[in-house]
Amino acid sequence: FVMVSLRRLLQMSVLLFQSSLWGVEPSPTEEGTLRSGHGEHGEPGHQEPHKDSYSTFASEFLESRYLSDDGYPFPTAPPVDPFAKIKVSDCGVTKGCIRYGKPGCDAETCEYFLSYRRIGTDVEYEMSADTDGWVAVGFSSDKKMGGDDVMGCVHDDNGRVRIHHFYNVGQWAKEIKRNPARDEEGIFENNRVTCRFKRPLYVPREETLVDLHLSWYYLFAWGPAIQGSITRHDIDSPPVSDRMISIYKYEDIFMPCTAYQTFSSPLCLLLIVALTFYLLMGTP
Repeated sequence: FVMVSLRRLLQMSVLLFQSSLWGVEPSPTEEGTLRSGHGEHGEPGHQEPHKDSYSTFASEFLESRYLSDDGYPFPTAPPVDPFAKIKVSDCGVTKGCIRYGKPGCDAETCEYFLSYRRIGTDVEYEMSADTDGWVAVGFSSDKKMGGDDVMGCVHDDNGRVRIHHFYNVGQWAKEIKRNPARDEEGIFENNRVTCRFKRPLYVPREETLVDLHLSWYYLFAWGPAIQGSITRHDIDSPPVSDRMISIYKYEDIFMPCTAYQTFSSPLCLLLIVALTFYLLMGTP
Protein backbone atom coordinates (compact mmCIF):
# COMPACT_ATOMS: atom_id res chain seq x y z
CA PHE A 1 0.00 0.00 0.00
CA VAL A 2 2.86 2.38 0.81
CA MET A 3 4.63 1.65 -2.51
CA VAL A 4 1.42 2.28 -4.51
CA SER A 5 0.82 5.61 -2.77
CA LEU A 6 4.42 6.71 -3.34
CA ARG A 7 4.18 5.69 -7.03
CA ARG A 8 1.02 7.75 -7.46
CA LEU A 9 2.57 10.71 -5.66
CA LEU A 10 5.57 10.51 -8.01
CA GLN A 11 3.28 10.39 -11.08
CA MET A 12 1.41 13.45 -9.87
CA SER A 13 4.64 15.37 -9.31
CA VAL A 14 5.92 14.52 -12.81
CA LEU A 15 2.67 15.53 -14.50
CA LEU A 16 2.45 18.80 -12.58
CA PHE A 17 6.08 19.52 -13.46
CA GLN A 18 5.39 18.88 -17.17
CA SER A 19 2.28 21.02 -17.10
CA SER A 20 4.10 23.95 -15.52
CA LEU A 21 6.99 23.80 -18.04
CA TRP A 22 5.28 22.98 -21.33
CA GLY A 23 1.62 23.65 -20.62
CA VAL A 24 0.86 19.97 -21.14
CA GLU A 25 -2.50 18.94 -19.73
CA PRO A 26 -2.79 15.53 -18.22
CA SER A 27 -4.37 12.96 -20.48
CA PRO A 28 -7.80 11.60 -19.52
CA THR A 29 -6.19 8.26 -18.68
CA GLU A 30 -3.56 9.84 -16.48
CA GLU A 31 -6.10 12.14 -14.88
CA GLY A 32 -8.29 9.15 -14.15
CA THR A 33 -5.33 7.44 -12.56
CA LEU A 34 -4.69 10.45 -10.34
CA ARG A 35 -8.34 10.71 -9.43
CA SER A 36 -8.86 7.05 -8.79
CA GLY A 37 -11.87 6.68 -6.57
CA HIS A 38 -13.37 10.12 -7.35
CA GLY A 39 -16.45 11.15 -9.30
CA GLU A 40 -16.70 13.58 -12.20
CA HIS A 41 -16.31 16.62 -9.98
CA GLY A 42 -13.64 15.30 -7.67
CA GLU A 43 -16.20 14.01 -5.18
CA PRO A 44 -15.42 10.84 -3.27
CA GLY A 45 -16.24 7.72 -5.20
CA HIS A 46 -17.42 4.35 -3.93
CA GLN A 47 -14.86 1.96 -5.35
CA GLU A 48 -11.54 2.96 -3.74
CA PRO A 49 -12.26 5.87 -1.40
CA HIS A 50 -9.60 8.24 -0.02
CA LYS A 51 -6.53 6.49 -1.41
CA ASP A 52 -5.03 9.75 -2.63
CA SER A 53 -5.35 11.47 0.74
CA TYR A 54 -2.31 11.56 2.98
CA SER A 55 -4.42 12.19 6.08
CA THR A 56 -6.55 9.16 5.29
CA PHE A 57 -3.44 7.14 4.55
CA ALA A 58 -2.04 8.14 7.93
CA SER A 59 -5.24 7.22 9.72
CA GLU A 60 -5.46 3.88 7.92
CA PHE A 61 -1.82 3.20 8.81
CA LEU A 62 -2.57 4.06 12.45
CA GLU A 63 -5.58 1.76 12.46
CA SER A 64 -3.63 -1.15 11.04
CA ARG A 65 -0.50 -0.76 13.15
CA TYR A 66 -1.26 1.02 16.42
CA LEU A 67 -4.84 0.35 17.42
CA SER A 68 -5.30 -2.25 20.14
CA ASP A 69 -8.01 -4.86 19.99
CA ASP A 70 -10.23 -2.49 21.96
CA GLY A 71 -9.75 0.32 19.47
CA TYR A 72 -7.46 2.54 21.54
CA PRO A 73 -4.76 4.46 19.64
CA PHE A 74 -1.88 3.09 21.70
CA PRO A 75 -0.34 -0.33 22.26
CA THR A 76 -1.89 -2.55 24.90
CA ALA A 77 -0.29 -2.44 28.35
CA PRO A 78 2.44 -4.99 29.10
CA PRO A 79 1.55 -7.89 31.37
CA VAL A 80 1.85 -7.30 35.12
CA ASP A 81 5.02 -8.63 36.72
CA PRO A 82 4.66 -11.70 38.94
CA PHE A 83 3.89 -10.95 42.58
CA ALA A 84 7.14 -10.41 44.47
CA LYS A 85 7.33 -12.49 47.63
CA ILE A 86 7.26 -10.70 50.98
CA LYS A 87 10.73 -10.41 52.51
CA VAL A 88 10.62 -11.18 56.21
CA SER A 89 14.36 -10.55 56.50
CA ASP A 90 13.54 -6.83 56.33
CA CYS A 91 11.26 -7.03 59.37
CA GLY A 92 12.42 -4.73 62.15
CA VAL A 93 15.02 -3.18 59.83
CA THR A 94 13.42 -1.40 56.87
CA LYS A 95 9.80 -2.19 57.70
CA GLY A 96 7.63 -3.13 60.64
CA CYS A 97 6.00 -6.57 60.87
CA ILE A 98 3.33 -8.27 62.95
CA ARG A 99 3.17 -12.06 62.92
CA TYR A 100 0.33 -14.09 64.36
CA GLY A 101 0.79 -17.85 64.55
CA LYS A 102 3.31 -20.37 65.75
CA PRO A 103 6.80 -19.24 66.83
CA GLY A 104 9.18 -18.65 63.93
CA CYS A 105 6.47 -18.36 61.27
CA ASP A 106 6.87 -16.09 58.25
CA ALA A 107 4.67 -14.47 55.61
CA GLU A 108 3.87 -17.85 54.08
CA THR A 109 3.30 -19.86 57.27
CA CYS A 110 1.81 -17.47 59.84
CA GLU A 111 -1.93 -17.59 60.30
CA TYR A 112 -1.79 -13.83 59.74
CA PHE A 113 1.04 -11.56 58.62
CA LEU A 114 1.25 -7.78 58.19
CA SER A 115 4.10 -5.46 57.27
CA TYR A 116 4.27 -1.69 56.84
CA ARG A 117 6.86 0.82 55.69
CA ARG A 118 6.95 4.45 54.63
CA ILE A 119 7.66 5.28 50.99
CA GLY A 120 7.68 9.04 50.46
CA THR A 121 4.22 10.35 51.33
CA ASP A 122 2.73 6.83 51.26
CA VAL A 123 2.64 3.83 53.53
CA GLU A 124 3.04 0.43 51.89
CA TYR A 125 1.22 -2.48 53.48
CA GLU A 126 1.69 -6.19 52.86
CA MET A 127 -0.83 -8.70 54.19
CA SER A 128 -1.16 -12.47 54.07
CA ALA A 129 -3.42 -14.99 55.81
CA ASP A 130 -4.20 -18.66 55.73
CA THR A 131 -7.58 -18.34 54.01
CA ASP A 132 -9.20 -18.57 50.59
CA GLY A 133 -11.41 -15.52 51.18
CA TRP A 134 -10.14 -12.24 52.61
CA VAL A 135 -7.56 -10.68 54.89
CA ALA A 136 -7.82 -7.24 56.50
CA VAL A 137 -6.30 -4.74 58.91
CA GLY A 138 -8.28 -2.17 60.87
CA PHE A 139 -7.09 1.05 62.49
CA SER A 140 -8.75 1.56 65.86
CA SER A 141 -8.48 4.00 68.74
CA ASP A 142 -9.76 1.62 71.42
CA LYS A 143 -8.98 -2.02 70.55
CA LYS A 144 -12.66 -2.68 69.89
CA MET A 145 -14.48 -3.29 66.63
CA GLY A 146 -16.70 -0.33 65.75
CA GLY A 147 -15.92 3.00 64.09
CA ASP A 148 -12.74 1.66 62.46
CA ASP A 149 -11.05 2.38 59.15
CA VAL A 150 -10.35 -0.98 57.47
CA MET A 151 -8.35 -2.07 54.43
CA GLY A 152 -9.07 -5.55 53.09
CA CYS A 153 -7.83 -7.81 50.31
CA VAL A 154 -10.59 -10.01 48.90
CA HIS A 155 -10.23 -13.09 46.70
CA ASP A 156 -13.11 -13.24 44.20
CA ASP A 157 -14.58 -16.09 42.16
CA ASN A 158 -12.42 -15.16 39.14
CA GLY A 159 -9.23 -15.86 41.06
CA ARG A 160 -8.31 -12.18 41.45
CA VAL A 161 -7.37 -10.46 44.71
CA ARG A 162 -8.71 -6.91 44.96
CA ILE A 163 -8.13 -4.26 47.63
CA HIS A 164 -11.27 -2.82 49.24
CA HIS A 165 -11.95 -0.08 51.76
CA PHE A 166 -14.36 -0.75 54.65
CA TYR A 167 -15.67 1.03 57.72
CA ASN A 168 -16.72 -0.93 60.80
CA VAL A 169 -20.25 -0.02 61.84
CA GLY A 170 -20.49 -1.92 65.10
CA GLN A 171 -19.71 -5.55 64.27
CA TRP A 172 -20.46 -5.09 60.57
CA ALA A 173 -17.95 -3.99 57.92
CA LYS A 174 -19.50 -1.61 55.41
CA GLU A 175 -17.70 -1.17 52.10
CA ILE A 176 -16.78 2.43 51.26
CA LYS A 177 -16.64 3.55 47.64
CA ARG A 178 -13.81 5.97 48.26
CA ASN A 179 -10.77 3.70 48.20
CA PRO A 180 -7.42 5.29 49.12
CA ALA A 181 -5.39 2.25 47.98
CA ARG A 182 -3.07 2.46 44.97
CA ASP A 183 -0.35 0.36 43.35
CA GLU A 184 -2.43 -2.68 44.21
CA GLU A 185 -1.09 -6.22 43.92
CA GLY A 186 -2.62 -9.47 45.04
CA ILE A 187 -2.35 -13.21 44.62
CA PHE A 188 -4.10 -16.35 45.81
CA GLU A 189 -1.66 -19.21 46.09
CA ASN A 190 -1.25 -22.27 48.32
CA ASN A 191 -4.61 -21.51 49.93
CA ARG A 192 -3.37 -18.09 51.05
CA VAL A 193 -4.54 -14.59 50.19
CA THR A 194 -1.58 -12.21 49.91
CA CYS A 195 -1.60 -8.59 48.82
CA ARG A 196 0.41 -5.38 48.70
CA PHE A 197 -0.78 -1.79 48.31
CA LYS A 198 0.08 1.81 49.14
CA ARG A 199 -2.04 4.36 50.92
CA PRO A 200 -1.41 8.09 51.49
CA LEU A 201 0.11 8.99 54.82
CA TYR A 202 -2.02 12.12 55.15
CA VAL A 203 -5.65 12.29 54.05
CA PRO A 204 -8.34 14.99 54.28
CA ARG A 205 -10.26 14.79 57.53
CA GLU A 206 -13.06 12.28 57.09
CA GLU A 207 -14.85 9.85 59.39
CA THR A 208 -14.02 6.72 57.37
CA LEU A 209 -10.31 7.54 56.86
CA VAL A 210 -7.63 7.97 59.49
CA ASP A 211 -4.29 9.74 59.29
CA LEU A 212 -1.64 7.06 59.33
CA HIS A 213 0.99 9.40 60.78
CA LEU A 214 -0.87 8.95 64.07
CA SER A 215 -0.58 5.79 66.15
CA TRP A 216 -3.46 3.29 66.18
CA TYR A 217 -4.32 -0.10 67.57
CA TYR A 218 -4.27 -2.58 64.71
CA LEU A 219 -7.12 -5.06 64.33
CA PHE A 220 -6.30 -8.25 62.42
CA ALA A 221 -8.96 -10.36 60.74
CA TRP A 222 -9.43 -12.90 57.96
CA GLY A 223 -12.15 -15.22 56.80
CA PRO A 224 -14.12 -16.72 53.89
CA ALA A 225 -15.69 -14.83 51.00
CA ILE A 226 -18.72 -15.59 48.84
CA GLN A 227 -18.63 -14.27 45.27
CA GLY A 228 -16.11 -11.63 46.22
CA SER A 229 -18.01 -10.46 49.33
CA ILE A 230 -16.57 -10.92 52.79
CA THR A 231 -18.32 -12.95 55.47
CA ARG A 232 -17.72 -13.32 59.22
CA HIS A 233 -14.10 -13.69 60.29
CA ASP A 234 -12.70 -17.12 61.08
CA ILE A 235 -12.24 -16.66 64.83
CA ASP A 236 -14.69 -15.15 67.33
CA SER A 237 -12.19 -12.75 68.85
CA PRO A 238 -9.72 -11.58 66.18
CA PRO A 239 -6.28 -10.57 67.49
CA VAL A 240 -5.49 -6.94 68.31
CA SER A 241 -2.11 -5.33 68.81
CA ASP A 242 -1.16 -5.01 72.49
CA ARG A 243 -0.20 -1.37 72.03
CA MET A 244 -0.65 1.37 69.47
CA ILE A 245 1.44 0.94 66.34
CA SER A 246 3.44 3.82 64.89
CA ILE A 247 4.50 3.68 61.26
CA TYR A 248 7.62 5.63 62.28
CA LYS A 249 8.87 2.74 64.38
CA TYR A 250 9.85 -0.49 62.62
CA GLU A 251 9.32 -3.43 64.96
CA ASP A 252 9.08 -7.17 64.44
CA ILE A 253 6.20 -8.19 66.69
CA PHE A 254 5.21 -11.80 67.28
CA MET A 255 1.76 -12.63 68.60
CA PRO A 256 1.24 -16.32 69.45
CA CYS A 257 -2.01 -17.81 68.23
CA THR A 258 -4.59 -19.12 70.70
CA ALA A 259 -3.09 -22.59 71.03
CA TYR A 260 0.36 -21.24 71.87
CA GLN A 261 -1.06 -18.57 74.17
CA THR A 262 -2.54 -21.34 76.33
CA PHE A 263 0.76 -23.11 76.77
CA SER A 264 2.74 -19.93 77.29
CA SER A 265 0.53 -18.46 80.05
CA PRO A 266 2.15 -18.25 83.56
CA LEU A 267 -0.55 -20.41 85.15
CA CYS A 268 -0.14 -23.12 82.55
CA LEU A 269 3.65 -23.11 82.98
CA LEU A 270 3.25 -23.40 86.75
CA LEU A 271 0.96 -26.39 86.33
CA ILE A 272 3.42 -28.05 83.96
CA VAL A 273 6.28 -27.57 86.46
CA ALA A 274 4.17 -28.95 89.30
CA LEU A 275 3.09 -31.96 87.27
CA THR A 276 6.68 -32.67 86.21
CA PHE A 277 7.91 -32.45 89.81
CA TYR A 278 5.12 -34.78 90.95
CA LEU A 279 5.98 -37.37 88.29
CA LEU A 280 9.71 -37.24 89.07
CA MET A 281 9.29 -37.53 92.81
CA GLY A 282 6.61 -40.17 92.59
CA THR A 283 3.84 -40.75 95.03
CA PRO A 284 4.65 -41.66 98.70
